[in-house]
Amino acid sequence: MAKDIMYRRVYEESSPDDGKRVLVDRVWPRGMRKADAHLDEWLRDVAPSTELRRWYGHEPSRFDEFRRRYLNELREPERRQAAEHLRDIADHDKVTLLTATHDVDHSQAAVLTEWLTSRRGV
Repeated sequence: MAKDIMYRRVYEESSPDDGKRVLVDRVWPRGMRKADAHLDEWLRDVAPSTELRRWYGHEPSRFDEFRRRYLNELREPERRQAAEHLRDIADHDKVTLLTATHDVDHSQAAVLTEWLTSRRGV
């Protein structure tokens, strides 16, 4: 059964309440040193494709379509394996999904949190 799943910006200070800290961005956060991120894992392969990320451009008006396309991408073999690994982590530990995105409520971290919480399968 899934435990607590949260999401937030990787630039925020880490907390013991975070549980496993997993970065879900394809590219490393600008200006952040790896030692300062306090990550347990960096799952690049669960992130949206570069093409989808560029199309979306973090425009909230495109979020519903981004969400739909991103969930479809999670069915692709490489991303599916990463998504299943993330699900396994969430099944055993409290998880905080991290992203560099300013608007975390309109990010892949938010979509992944919903997906993990709903147990919607890929």
